[in-house]
Amino acid sequence: QVQLVESGGGLVQPGGSLRLSCTASGFTFRNYIMAWHRQAPGKERERVAVITNTGGTTNYADSVKGRFTISRDNAKNTVYLQMNSLKIEDTAVYYCKAVRLLSEYWGQGTQVTVSS
Repeated sequence: QVQLVESGGGLVQPGGSLRLSCTASGFTFRNYIMAWHRQAPGKERERVAVITNTGGTTNYADSVKGRFTISRDNAKNTVYLQMNSLKIEDTAVYYCKAVRLLSEYWGQGTQVTVSS
């Protein structure tokens, strides 16, 4: 049974930091590209960061570049999203996604709220 379980969300003040984690099971994690997406209320889901299966290449949305860092630990079947200098507009549900060829898996999401 495939599972992606996100954790680490919560309430943080503007300028603060959070680290999201997504732990995978039920598939060969090291073979999959991993990504973080987010969806704010009333908006479409958008991809914020992606990392290749070996971790050698990453890519970020312009809105988070320089503030967010995606990383992975294939020994722990886990992908991370370090979020620094958080802004109110970063408030959203954050989802991790695993992709390989025609296979795609999503986590259930974790809420991140940035508010003073």
